[in-house]
Amino acid sequence: MKLSRRTFLASTAATALAGAVPQVASAASPPGDVVGKVTVGYQGWFACGGDGAPINGWWHWSSNWGQPPSPTNTAIVSWPDVRDYSSTYQTAYPNLGNGQGARLFSSYDQQTVNTHFQWMQQNGCDTAALQRFNPTGGEGPTRDAMAVKVRQAAEQYGRKFYIMYDATGWTNMQSEMKADWTAKMSAYTSSPAYARQNGKPVVCIWGFGFDEANKAWPASVCLDVVNWFKGQGCYVIGGVPTHWLPGNEDSRPGYLDVYHAFNMLSPWMVGRISDIAGADHYYNNVNQQDQADCNAHGIDYQPCVIPGDLQSGHRRHGDLMWRQFYNLTRVGVQGLYISMFDEYNEGNQIAKTAESGAWVPAGSGIRALDEDGTACTSDYYLRLTNDGGRMFQGQAPVTATRPTQPWPA
Repeated sequence: MKLSRRTFLASTAATALAGAVPQVASAASPPGDVVGKVTVGYQGWFACGGDGAPINGWWHWSSNWGQPPSPTNTAIVSWPDVRDYSSTYQTAYPNLGNGQGARLFSSYDQQTVNTHFQWMQQNGCDTAALQRFNPTGGEGPTRDAMAVKVRQAAEQYGRKFYIMYDATGWTNMQSEMKADWTAKMSAYTSSPAYARQNGKPVVCIWGFGFDEANKAWPASVCLDVVNWFKGQGCYVIGGVPTHWLPGNEDSRPGYLDVYHAFNMLSPWMVGRISDIAGADHYYNNVNQQDQADCNAHGIDYQPCVIPGDLQSGHRRHGDLMWRQFYNLTRVGVQGLYISMFDEYNEGNQIAKTAESGAWVPAGSGIRALDEDGTACTSDYYLRLTNDGGRMFQGQAPVTATRPTQPWPA
């Protein structure tokens, strides 16, 4: 069964930006490997038949992992540009628009992970949050192997990484997450590439407080887990609901003490906005209020930046993503979390993506980066992330005008 974060669509009314007063935040922590940095969420969860991965299937490419992906057996909505990978695997999709075979990469190949971390190095992505879902089942051995590969790539390309537990659907999470950290993942903190903040190894837990059936742990259980990790000497980030502060909409009520126990808060944004008006609504009605509460409680604030669902036509050739960089820089946030690096399943990836119909399977209906008529290079959203990060870090002027060209001259 495919595990993926649920895309919860929250309908929001747009609020005019005019007249909004930017806040100057007071950071709770000094710069480190997440404060003052651009972090990217890294799934690393793609496998292919014949790649040698323990999971032995088309992990996250297909609905039925036992069969190669095809138009009727697919788990993706965007098509990657695979020209930089040394190994790719033939699918059951029709040939690309240019006549080449429709092939996909495997995250299990070390060269794939190295390529991704090289892209991060080249495009200002400081830190990667390696997603770790429940590792006690059949996916566990492959996820364990991915941690090894990410460590190697991060060390090789001078990037930082940390473990980001996703508690979705993890029934025995309270005991098993602690055991997994103690027996396996804590060993990675010995790596010079493992992210540290305030001198402490970074761990993120995503999913506490969401008002969803597969995230139904009591607040007392969640608080116990957060405090346990803090007791292990960790700096703990919470991947929390968008509306964590008022405790409504996507958040269960009564979890504010859990949220305030984290060292850093990173509210989820995928599916919440689809245009610039939505981004401005959150700037005016959510982000500034979140930052003020975090300041009052000595918590660092790391909101999400999303490129937008490509298949749904949300990206507007980078204008949606840039507006978030601009708004959050003015808020004075402590860090940025890009959702996500390689999320081809939900169409929110910044990693290299098919730039035109020549590079997607013919007749598949999968949109390329030029879907709205503006030609974009396959690395456009990596370059956009680089420029947005430079603005956030004070290395470039704060401007509402996107400086990144979709197709450089």
